Amino acid sequence: MLLLQSFTGSGYGIDIRSFRLGCSSVSSARCDMTAALAELHTPSVGFSPQLASMAGRPEPEPEPEVPGDAVGRRVSCGGERATVRYVGPVPPTAGVWLGVEWDDPQRGRHDGSHEGVRYFSCRHPRGGSFIRPAKASFGVDYLTALQQFYHYDVEEVDSILSFYTKDRSLDNLSSVLLVDSEVNGPGPDGAARRTTPNVQLLDLSGSLLPSWEEAARLGLQLEQLEQLRLSRTRLAPPPDPPSLSHAFSNLKLLHLIRCELTWPQVLHCAPMWPRLERLSVAENNIVELQRPRGVLEGLVSLSLELNPLEQDALLQLSALPSLQDLNVSQTGLSAVRFQDAAPGHRTDMFPQLKTLLVDDNNISQWSVIDELAKLPRLEQLSCRRNPLQSGDRNPATAEQMVLAKLGRLQVLNGRQVLPEERGGAERDYLKMFGREWLQSEGCQESRARFSQEHPRYQVLVSKYGAAEESEMKKVVSVPLKNQLLKITFLFPDDPDRRPVQKKLPGSMEVQKVKGLLHRLLKVPSADLRLTYCTPKKEGTEFQLDGDLKPLKFYAMEDGDQVLVRWS
Repeated sequence: MLLLQSFTGSGYGIDIRSFRLGCSSVSSARCDMTAALAELHTPSVGFSPQLASMAGRPEPEPEPEVPGDAVGRRVSCGGERATVRYVGPVPPTAGVWLGVEWDDPQRGRHDGSHEGVRYFSCRHPRGGSFIRPAKASFGVDYLTALQQFYHYDVEEVDSILSFYTKDRSLDNLSSVLLVDSEVNGPGPDGAARRTTPNVQLLDLSGSLLPSWEEAARLGLQLEQLEQLRLSRTRLAPPPDPPSLSHAFSNLKLLHLIRCELTWPQVLHCAPMWPRLERLSVAENNIVELQRPRGVLEGLVSLSLELNPLEQDALLQLSALPSLQDLNVSQTGLSAVRFQDAAPGHRTDMFPQLKTLLVDDNNISQWSVIDELAKLPRLEQLSCRRNPLQSGDRNPATAEQMVLAKLGRLQVLNGRQVLPEERGGAERDYLKMFGREWLQSEGCQESRARFSQEHPRYQVLVSKYGAAEESEMKKVVSVPLKNQLLKITFLFPDDPDRRPVQKKLPGSMEVQKVKGLLHRLLKVPSADLRLTYCTPKKEGTEFQLDGDLKPLKFYAMEDGDQVLVRWS
């Protein structure tokens, strides 16, 4: 059975061209027949009444009537979305044209001007086009989309593709997913409430909703609505957002990804969402941030990922009283400063922040990590693919330093921090900078400078004691080729198998080593038991029993041997 994916056009008519059939699940003959049916419904470019009569086809319909409120409406054309900016003639051609601004400016040809005459304006110099009304779909209402999507399947019956109605009760639906549908509004008054009264999650991403007023007309009928996804839409902002708040009174989660929003527009709309807890405005046009005043006070999670934020813009969010999770990955972040607190002290900013994602940014200074240590509740940090871990720096050492500097961190880069790992990282940190710490003794200026660069060092000295001089390491940059361990794998259960040598990074987790061995031995990873021995302690085997622990956790060195056994 092939599930209907989406419908286009208006009304209840079914256009076979709008079905996305999974041809892999039917024979090639079925695919050929489907293509033939689609071809029968597709007029050729050289259409003529004579040929139509010979073929038994109806004559082409007249140009469709353009809605009176077309300007500002959203349309679909060839699978692309656009906003109507102009309706009327474009001399010297005859007939009515729609001037549209494409969501994807690469789809356009001009900025709304034609032969020196400006018909409309676009944000992008080549984001506009003129199209005939017949090529544009103004979409369908919510009720029609529901009936189309949830009431039709395509099924093979005796080698014939036939349609039938599902026996499905819409009033029991808690989730309605109409992604990339052509929903343009709620439809008849009260119809959505009567049809889907129990909807808690509604996904209209990529729909043709034109404005927040239309979204509110729908939301007002879905009284249980808690999660709303409107990504890839272009909703016109309302003139009076507080007047629409009753339509979203229970809304807790909102996705507005790739909606071409600015932060002032988000704040303008925020009074509509009085109980909002989770907001994603990733991949918009947000550059500047302004302090929210009287709005978003219950916000627990905020994603600003993939927005080109200005440096220090984050501080505008620092007073959000409930914010616990913040994603600012891929925003160009390179610096963080909490100037209300001295090194080693707590800031009053971001009082509830527990999880911070700063992946794929430009963080290259350890002072940024020291600043994050000022956050009073930070427990989870993701800091992958930053300059701190690139270049000549050893990635494993970089992670150890992050752990040593952030004493309350429980999860780093998506991995739980084990007590043994933290202890090892903190002791290595003491050894790494022990010589510099000793040299600063007796000079107040040098000790102050050291304490500013290593604000947690004295805490670790109190916890573990100062490192012995013989243990102190010289801080050097380690080239990548020198970060690899030459490991020899031996197979006691298979004496005929020759040893295998591999160069592995010390940061590689045991479970990934097992994955490598699974591909080599064709033995399930769960059946593998690993131990290792070192020339320094001949005859002694050490268990590699923590799948999530890196090799460096076991202090493995170049030339060690791993013994592989399986049951």
